[in-house]
Amino acid sequence: MVKKSRQETSRVGSIDLWTALAASAVAVIMILAATEAQAQTFQVLHSFTGGGDGGFPSRRLTLDAAGNLYGTTQAGGNGGCGFGCGTVFKLSQVHGNWVIHTLYEFQGGDDGAIPSGNVRGPDGSIYGVTSQGGIGKCDTELGTCGTIFKVSPPPSACKGAECLWKESVLYRFTGAYDGGIPSGDPTFDAGGNLYGSTVVGGYGYGTVFKLTPNGNQWNESALYAFNGEQDSNYPNAGVIFDPAGNLYGAAQEGGSNGWGTIFQLTPTDGGWRETILYNFNSSEGGENPVAGLFMDSAGNLYGDDFAAGSGGCGTAFELGPYGTWNFSVLYNFSGPGGACGPMSALIMDAAGNLYGTTNRTGAYNRGVVFKLTPTDNGWTYTSLHDFTGGSDGAGPNTLIMDAAGNLYGETFDGAKGNCDGFGCGVVFEITP
Repeated sequence: MVKKSRQETSRVGSIDLWTALAASAVAVIMILAATEAQAQTFQVLHSFTGGGDGGFPSRRLTLDAAGNLYGTTQAGGNGGCGFGCGTVFKLSQVHGNWVIHTLYEFQGGDDGAIPSGNVRGPDGSIYGVTSQGGIGKCDTELGTCGTIFKVSPPPSACKGAECLWKESVLYRFTGAYDGGIPSGDPTFDAGGNLYGSTVVGGYGYGTVFKLTPNGNQWNESALYAFNGEQDSNYPNAGVIFDPAGNLYGAAQEGGSNGWGTIFQLTPTDGGWRETILYNFNSSEGGENPVAGLFMDSAGNLYGDDFAAGSGGCGTAFELGPYGTWNFSVLYNFSGPGGACGPMSALIMDAAGNLYGTTNRTGAYNRGVVFKLTPTDNGWTYTSLHDFTGGSDGAGPNTLIMDAAGNLYGETFDGAKGNCDGFGCGVVFEITP
């Protein structure tokens, strides 16, 4: 970064001095131009207003083959939840400009409210979970336990500028053994079954569930209920599969130290058996993992947590190799302390670089998009964008990457709009 300083110019008779000054001026202009060009790699595609377009975008975007982006927001829309009950949206390029289309606006009743995770299904529909709405009695703002939903495109091409999709509720949680308050992105298996996690229900500490299609209906079953002793408690980031059919997830609390765990669920003849792969211990490995995991082709698990660690703002970590499960910290994040570190899952490119976001670190303590590059001496940290909390947003969520290496993401707040006293968030792009 070039620091501007006050310079004093005097009339001198030396042509060489004027030549040197001119060359320096040109160099400064070139550096400033390069800095400006680098800044242009970050672009806001849409700023939410909290109205019909939504507000507080949640979790991660999904991308279709045509380059359209899909996501959900936890506020906005025309539902009766104070600041709206949330939306499902699509962002498309029209004549070089990104245009948002609201596909569905949650009403806060049986259809659900406040979506907190989504995935694009093999049929092109958006499948997701809402943390509220539906039925049951859970300790939420609406007093309800959430749903699993599907939002499908209309059977024929839309002829107007706006075209609402159809929502179907696949399951409404009761808050009993089946679970309640689902959170995180759901996961499909090869058979079209849907898996996810809930924060409460079961024995009161959350569940991992499976949703099985049965004709026009879906049957829900709790695969595992966490028990609240030294077990994993409050899994709120969903689960992932390995090639053998085992499930993996992170729990925000529980374990032998109480700071959360990484767990494995293995199918057996009598159900699913839990194995705790790592117990977080605050000072060394960080604490409170709330983001999902991903597994590379060698079977190593990668994840992050948002607090503690040697820098005070959590860690990025690796657990592997498959079957051995040695835990290693890849990077310690530094910042103001508290819930300042990563709260969203990591992703990896073809070269093995990791990308992620933090909640409240960076030059302005409003979050960053970062890259971790493997080297012979460890992992090198690079900030790709430091959020200011202004028009660029604040509190970025999980990233996705397209085939060209462009990164897309959302910020939970910041920018314009008024969503419960905060800005309503943005969708952004970072080009390589």
